[in-house]
Order: sequence, then structure tokens, then C-alpha cells
Amino acid sequence: MPRLSDTMESGTIVRWNVKEGDAVKSGMVVADIETDKATMEMPVFDDGRIVKLLVPAGQQVKVGTQIAIILEDGESEDGAAKTPAAAQTSPQSSPHSSQGTSGNAFVSATSNTRGAKSNEPINARTQEILESDDARVRVSPVARRIAEQEQVDLASLTGSGPGGRIIKRDVLNALENRGATPAAQSTDTQRAGSISSSAQGASSTSHVASSSSLAVPVTPTLRAGGLVVAGLQSTEVAVSSMRQVIAKRLVESKTTIPHYQVSMKFELDRLMALREQLNSELAAMGIKLSVNDFIVRGCALSMAKHPYVNASWGGEKILMHQQVNVGVAVALDEEKGGGLLVAVIRDVDRKSLRAISSETKALSEKARTRGLSMEEMSESTFTVSNLGMFGVEHFTAIINPPNSAILACGAALKQPVVRDDQLTIGYEMTATLSLDHRVIDGAMAARWLNTLKGLLENPAALLV
Repeated sequence: MPRLSDTMESGTIVRWNVKEGDAVKSGMVVADIETDKATMEMPVFDDGRIVKLLVPAGQQVKVGTQIAIILEDGESEDGAAKTPAAAQTSPQSSPHSSQGTSGNAFVSATSNTRGAKSNEPINARTQEILESDDARVRVSPVARRIAEQEQVDLASLTGSGPGGRIIKRDVLNALENRGATPAAQSTDTQRAGSISSSAQGASSTSHVASSSSLAVPVTPTLRAGGLVVAGLQSTEVAVSSMRQVIAKRLVESKTTIPHYQVSMKFELDRLMALREQLNSELAAMGIKLSVNDFIVRGCALSMAKHPYVNASWGGEKILMHQQVNVGVAVALDEEKGGGLLVAVIRDVDRKSLRAISSETKALSEKARTRGLSMEEMSESTFTVSNLGMFGVEHFTAIINPPNSAILACGAALKQPVVRDDQLTIGYEMTATLSLDHRVIDGAMAARWLNTLKGLLENPAALLV
């Protein structure tokens, strides 16, 4: 299981896009993986044929767990068949062999089975790399096997794969240029050993998450006299990787950031009238502006005037961000397990309402269907969470680290209001700003809200 995000610790195979016996090429997407942040595509990095799918769809496993075996041309199918059995019958392994194997999501069958009996030497520095915690990311199985056979020093290579991983192409390039490179010292070579396949199998088994029932009803109990007493009926629902990370990050946010909230009401009569006019004119182009689009642009322009709201706590310093990147909270469908993603719109203070609307809709749709990339979820400097479309009038939100503020917006409701000392009907919205008191003081928050209030209540300023 590869690491597909910076905070990923485990992943769930949503579905396999290949079956056993299929031929694959480097870069081909073979599975969809649910990570802590989104469902992402997983490619392979070597050419070959899928010999065995070791982990079924729907199962969650830790990063580094062996999930499939790829057989390269010329490799033995007999060796591939032995790998799963070795994984099941070897409960113990040494620390070095466990670390060397657990990181490889796709393992070449030949490299697994030949390690236990091979005496081919490899460079000592290479052995150190293979036994390090980073081996799972830095060396592909096929690249490692070729390096062992040809005595290529992996420590001298720069990986061109994801995250700097050394792949087959890097080793082959090194072989072509070997004439220009001094040979590795034989004394270093003799100190290195080969890697045991049985230890590798034990490592992969130790990381495979055990499956459990998704729905376990509580059995009613019997009282004396034969009366059946229905206890608390419950079902167990497996927690997705995304939900686990949401829980972890929100607990971290609430326990490490000194939250406080400031609320303000906004008169949205002019904004609602302008929105209706613009949508009428833009309908032929398929564009429909939402209230949230106006809010996002208003927040960005307000941060340009109050830079401390566009900052992060940096320990002994405050980081004042040069870009205004607004994150928009996107709720995922409950039918698919729910969850929450923050889609990031960059340089919002430089974008029009139409551009903000188009980008927000595209990111929201992608988040609910294919999942967002790391770039589309990273580097936000402020967050907007809006529950107004559900009729929620007022709520508070938890800050999304490393942001220092998040705006929770309620619904724009038509209600009795006082305008120019007269009772009338108008639109009002309540918004609550949650803040990090280490960065933003109460007066600073109030000034920022007043700037936002002026922009939303006089929305023509948002058009220029």
C-alpha cells in the first residue's frame, strides 16, 4: 500500500481495476484507494503481469502492506505462488527484514523468493537503505532485484519515481552509464546480505487489517420469569480512513488552538437583488452565482485589508501569507460514508465572481465523485463553512490548521427587520468567525467582520 498523502497511515482498496493475469505497464492505474483525505488512483511503476491480488476490495490495510504481486517477463510463476503462503506461515521476522518488506505495495515474485537462498552481494550502503524505514518509498521491488543482480549501488542513484522512489528505469540508466562511474568497493559489497522472502511475507501479514462485521446486533437478554428485555440495539459501522483523520485533526485543533468566536449579522437585501439580476443575465451561459460565491470573494478582499486574518501561528513567529487561498468546506454524501473535504481556491482576491463560482462547483463535484488531488486540498489560508443551504441559522466551526480563522455562515433568511427605523421584511444572515487567539485579537476580528459587512451589504464593490 503506497503512501498517497502526507498524513496517510492506512488505505482502503475501493476497487481493483485489474484482475489476476492482466498485463500492466508503468503508470497504469490499477486500483482506487480511499485515503485519509480522498479516493485516489494508484498506479504501478513497473511493466509486467498481475500474478496475485493479496488484499480484496473493501479491506483497509496499513501503508507498506504488500497488496499484490507483479510478475515481470522471465520471472517464475512458481516463486509467485509461494509468496502468500510464506506470508501466512512466518509469524516472526527480524526488524530489518520486516522494514525492508512492509513498504512494498507491489512485489516482484522472483525478488521475493530468491532472497532466502541468494548469496549475491550488494553494497553496504545499499543494504542500509533497504533496511531503513524509507525503503518502502525509495526503491521499487524490480529496481532492487536488478540492482542486486548487477551490483548497482542504490545509494548513488536519484529516484525519478513518485516521492524520489528509485524505479527500474533509474537502475537501467545507471547500467548504461556504468563505464563512466567507478566500480563499487568490493569490501563494501561483501558486507551486505540478501533479503529473506519469508521475513518479507511475515511483515506483510503483520500489517493486514483483520476484517470485522459491519453490523453486529445486540442480542436481547432474558429476565427471571421468561420475559424478554430488549437491550440497547446497536450496530457497528466501520470507520473510514477519512473519518479517522477528521477525528484526529479536529481533536488536535480544539486541544492545541485557543478558539474563540465573534458573530455578526449582515443585511443582504442588496446582495440578493444583485444576485437575482446577475443570474437572470447569465442564465443563457449556464452560470448561476450562489450566496457563498459572494461571501468567498468578500472574505478574500477583507483579508487583503487585514493581513493577520490571513496568517498562521508558527511557534515563535507569525507567518503572514502572501497569497489569499480560501478553502471551501465540501460535505460528502452520507451514502458513501460521509466525511468533509476542504477544496482550495487560490488567489481568490484576484478572481471574479464567475471564476470563483465555476471553480467552486468543479471542485465540489470532483470531491464527491473522483476525489480531490493533494494540490486541490493544500495551502489554504482561510476557510469558509456554509450550512445556509440546509436552513441552519447559526453555528460555530472548528479551525482548519494551520489556518487562524474559519467563517461559519448561516442561511440568508427573509424575516421582519428594522430598516431606517421602520419595520419591514428583509434578508439577514448571521456569520460566526472562529479565531486563533494567538494570532488574532478580538478587536482585529471585529474590524475584519466590519469590512466584510460593508462589502456584502454593498455588493457592487465585489464586482470590481
